[in-house]
Amino acid sequence: MARIAGITLPQDKPVHIGLTAIYGIGHSAAGKILAEAKVDPCLRVRDMTEAQVNEVRTIVEKRHRVEGDLRREILGNIKRLKEIGTYRGSRHAKRLPARGQRTKTNSRTVRGNKRTTMGSGRRALTKT
Repeated sequence: MARIAGITLPQDKPVHIGLTAIYGIGHSAAGKILAEAKVDPCLRVRDMTEAQVNEVRTIVEKRHRVEGDLRREILGNIKRLKEIGTYRGSRHAKRLPARGQRTKTNSRTVRGNKRTTMGSGRRALTKT
């Protein structure tokens, strides 16, 4: 069982995919880590030797900010933006897109599913 940065890597996946389970490591960073550790990226996580796991673990811990440290840093940056009153900080506070995306038709997951369709709004009063 390979445990790196407090995360148990999925056993049945290739190492380069399994490393992306760690917050802060994407596909390109995983490739660079494996190249530096001289580990075959197509090797399954369950087939890694203990020496290979230790080599990857030391590289990740020494050269990359991952998991808790990275989450804390990002939350601190967002908190700072809110405190100094920037536009981006206000967008974060309102839970709206902060990078210029349109909100009239998209960003439903952020704004909530409040779409009104024909007939679900106010109904016309019928004569009785």
